Amino acid sequence: MRHNKKFNHLSRTASHRAAMLSNMACSLIKHKRITTTLAKAKALKKYVEPLITRSKQDTTNSRRVVFRYLQDKYAVTELFQEISEKVANRPGGYTRIIKTGFRPSDGADMCFIELVDYDENMAKTTKKATRTRRSRKSSSAAAADTTAEAPATEAAAEAPAAEAAAESAEEAPKAE
Repeated sequence: MRHNKKFNHLSRTASHRAAMLSNMACSLIKHKRITTTLAKAKALKKYVEPLITRSKQDTTNSRRVVFRYLQDKYAVTELFQEISEKVANRPGGYTRIIKTGFRPSDGADMCFIELVDYDENMAKTTKKATRTRRSRKSSSAAAADTTAEAPATEAAAEAPAAEAAAESAEEAPKAE
């Protein structure tokens, strides 16, 4: 019988699965975001969140326990120094999984998994320009408005630069 044995084996032996999750956890800690399949990301989330919780208490025993799982001293150091400070007041939910579509070769569900507190600089790279459905008449009118405003904005931006250049030119002879 298969009672209470319901975690995903990911089509790997136990040693291969442990090594793969350890490597993925180290990559997640070092890079703060990795792209992988949805099944691996869900398994990684269950693997890495208890380690992050353990890192909140910086004791010798907790470092040894985390090192036993990760086997990478640089990842352990970064986990206990940087990440534990950022998640100190968070009660859980340190990672986020965002689906990105399907892999073209085999159709696997792809996603990226990231640390929640490190998304402010990475969110800028993933946002795409959204197109809205508007009539052509309104878009051409909007383009005319932006072109009318652009020269005024550029002139306003060049004025402080010209003043700063004039001040630096006046200060240069004084220094000699």
